[in-house]
Amino acid sequence: MILGWVCRVCGAEVDVARPFSWTCPSAGADDPHHVLRLVDDGVESEVIDDANPFVRFARRMAWFSFAVGNGMSETEALSLARSVANGFLVTPFAVNGPLSERFGVEVWVKDETGQLAGSHKARHLVSVMLHLRVAEELGLLAERPPLAISSCGNAALAASTLAARESWPIEVFVPTWMDPAFGSAMDALGASVHRCERAAGDPPGDPAMAGFRSAVAAGSVPFSVQGPVNAWCLDGGRTIGWEMAAVGAPVSELVVQVGGGALASCAAQGLGGSVSLLAVQAEGCAPLERAVTAVGDDADPASRWAEVMTPWEEPHSLADGILDDETYDWLAVLEAMRVSGGRPVVVSEASVVEAVEVARSAGLRVSPTGAAGVAALVEGAQSGPVAVIASGVDRSGA
Repeated sequence: MILGWVCRVCGAEVDVARPFSWTCPSAGADDPHHVLRLVDDGVESEVIDDANPFVRFARRMAWFSFAVGNGMSETEALSLARSVANGFLVTPFAVNGPLSERFGVEVWVKDETGQLAGSHKARHLVSVMLHLRVAEELGLLAERPPLAISSCGNAALAASTLAARESWPIEVFVPTWMDPAFGSAMDALGASVHRCERAAGDPPGDPAMAGFRSAVAAGSVPFSVQGPVNAWCLDGGRTIGWEMAAVGAPVSELVVQVGGGALASCAAQGLGGSVSLLAVQAEGCAPLERAVTAVGDDADPASRWAEVMTPWEEPHSLADGILDDETYDWLAVLEAMRVSGGRPVVVSEASVVEAVEVARSAGLRVSPTGAAGVAALVEGAQSGPVAVIASGVDRSGA
């Protein structure tokens, strides 16, 4: 069972029963470099025989511990999960024959294209929504503040989908270059979409993120897939790793595309440290590899956050969903790589382009972002049986 949170940077502790504990209590505008991680009692809780992962793994999750810790019965909590997380499923994880044949190693694919909103992003966000709905049911939330998210596409669509299902107002902050298909889908869901341009004299960093931070400062809920701004997103993200672990695939490496880093950190945590994590970024935006190189073997990388994890100038790649100019959850990804003997991988743009064709030829309905992990296989980064995550359905109509 989850007991609470502890900050990776300053060690501050937060009880799981505390509502709206999005960030470390020490974090602030002048000191944003904090991130909470989950702490459990060391006992792996029993799974529930249910096809919905948010019911199946409920007893391992923070939203569930928050609910029962504040007096909600297990029956009531599970009923709420079936409603709020309706439509979630355990996605396929199996050997892909064409990829295995092409790359000469067994390639297992976790296919998230059939997940709610077409990617893994909703897994992160529904745990935030469950926290909010539990708080509402318990009378801890008198009024619904608007939700806010900054995203390149998949996370924004997942957030808008979940918000629409709960009739919860949401503001979405996106870059000007976001795929118009996402904008049309979010408009149809009733989201308030803000395209954020970079103006002369703006500080370094993503202007969409700046807009998001302003909204949160004004009272919006950080409905985010970035751990430092809402640690509750890390709760639901772990389900993808648990599903993979349950299959018992004989893989030695997990190749994961990295933007903000939450997918890689959560998948690695759920799958376990015996599988090496290869964290993949495109050469046009690789802040993780730059930071990992800078810290080297430093035993206290958290103390160097502001120094080494700096915004990437002019991010660019066909895989536009991983163009976060900072890897927000880099500390957790670095820890997972160190524990598992993994490493960062930077792939060329040519490999990203080739990976799209390769993945689609292998039967995967992925966007360039969803194929980005395959780009590492194109470059021969793997050394043994490998798992990749195909997340982000192709919306181009191609």
